[in-house]
Amino acid sequence: MSYDTLTGRTAVVTGAASGMGEATARLLASHGVRVALLARRAERLTELAAEIEADGGQALAVATDVTDAASVDAAADRVHTAYGEVDLVVNAAGVMLPNPVTEGRADEWQRMLDTNVAGALRVIRAFTPDLIAVAAAGRTADLVNISSIGAHVPFPNYAVYGATKAALTYLSQSLRTELGPRDVRVTNIEPGLTDTELGGHIDNAELSGQLDGMFDALLGLSADDIADLIAYTTSRARHVNLRQAIVLPTRQA
Repeated sequence: MSYDTLTGRTAVVTGAASGMGEATARLLASHGVRVALLARRAERLTELAAEIEADGGQALAVATDVTDAASVDAAADRVHTAYGEVDLVVNAAGVMLPNPVTEGRADEWQRMLDTNVAGALRVIRAFTPDLIAVAAAGRTADLVNISSIGAHVPFPNYAVYGATKAALTYLSQSLRTELGPRDVRVTNIEPGLTDTELGGHIDNAELSGQLDGMFDALLGLSADDIADLIAYTTSRARHVNLRQAIVLPTRQA
């Protein structure tokens, strides 16, 4: 697949230290996109930026905590100083912390809300003015939110995670009514079982084992699969908005 139309664009990718964010940043950079890498792990971002540049790409490592408004605003200032206006934003930062609601893990609930919902909103607030300005100038502007199949399909013990992803899916739908008329595309990607670091954060041995079993049975997607879908979506003609994509392993119902 050729993504030549991406060349010369400027992207912000959150969650870029690993998983879907990292894979997306690498792929976009390989097609001539200047990529600002946002995540908490500064050392990993620095390594990734160096790897991208060694392969001939352009990358800026910006240590950012999306749960902190001041951190996101500071990151936006740094990106603007280095690269100017951004025309492609990928909200890939996210956490998945399943547990029965009866466990009352308010710490996990708050972390998921702060990252998956409020974190995405902070990034949207910081960079939406760029997207609107770029679109007004006649150029392509994209906001891509990575939600989950969990926004639609309930899984036992994943209630709060699913609720945060349902919120992100609804937010994407609503934003289209505000940004679409201004020529800013909003795309919501909803992956099924995908091999990332998310499973490693689970604080429940039984649920962690269940997830491992699902990968064995369903042959999950890779982060590169999701990155490829994002590159395809954002490389279409600017009047074409692939508004929502549910992407599953073939074996996942």
